[in-house]
Amino acid sequence: MAYIPAGTVTLHDARLKRRWSVDLESFELGVFPVTEELVAELIGEPSAHPRRPATGVSWLRATRICNAASEWEGVDPAYSFDGEEVNWHVDADGYRLPTEAEWEHACRAGSTAPHYGPLTEVAWTSADGLTAPSDVGHKLPNLNGLFDTLGNVWEWCWDHLDPARYGDYRVFRGGGFADDAWSVRASVRRGGSPRTTHEDLGFRLARGGFDAVDAAQGWSAQADLERAAMEGPLPPGWTPRR
Repeated sequence: MAYIPAGTVTLHDARLKRRWSVDLESFELGVFPVTEELVAELIGEPSAHPRRPATGVSWLRATRICNAASEWEGVDPAYSFDGEEVNWHVDADGYRLPTEAEWEHACRAGSTAPHYGPLTEVAWTSADGLTAPSDVGHKLPNLNGLFDTLGNVWEWCWDHLDPARYGDYRVFRGGGFADDAWSVRASVRRGGSPRTTHEDLGFRLARGGFDAVDAAQGWSAQADLERAAMEGPLPPGWTPRR
């Protein structure tokens, strides 16, 4: 885990033409995406490619793996479950998914450009011609010491994508090995159902508890409810739910 200092990040939703700034407290974030090797250690699954990012992992499963990591280390789990409803205990010090504000702040590492370095040097993209994710850590890290935040695999975040138009869809960030440069940027937002799995979609562990009940690090349960009530047509270019 790497220490990520407090700071402010500006997020951008290009399709909704919306920008917003988030003040963040310090937190920790995994130096690498969660690997097949780590998943094997935590939940006993076989690992065919130990150093590759664990993919084919739904958002729901990722939250349970986060709790398994917390139990492994004897810290308070960040999540509780009621069927497929997941509750984040904001004050818990256990492992969890980053909020998308945390993810972007950590990825940028002070940069305001689309990439924190020359893309060919920091990210695996379609230009590399891969047919599967690369082992982690083979491109250059950003100034926070994080590898593969851009390219290789997309990474699940905690937040909803757009509750009014996409219901329970959750955000993923960063771009994958099959994506072109347009998608592999620090600001690009995509999302999917909590049960969605893809061959280029994984996740990264975060850690940090906060003095709040239902809001932290750019996320708010109340804001989710308010956004869900804002009905309206899909913006141009958005794909309907399926």
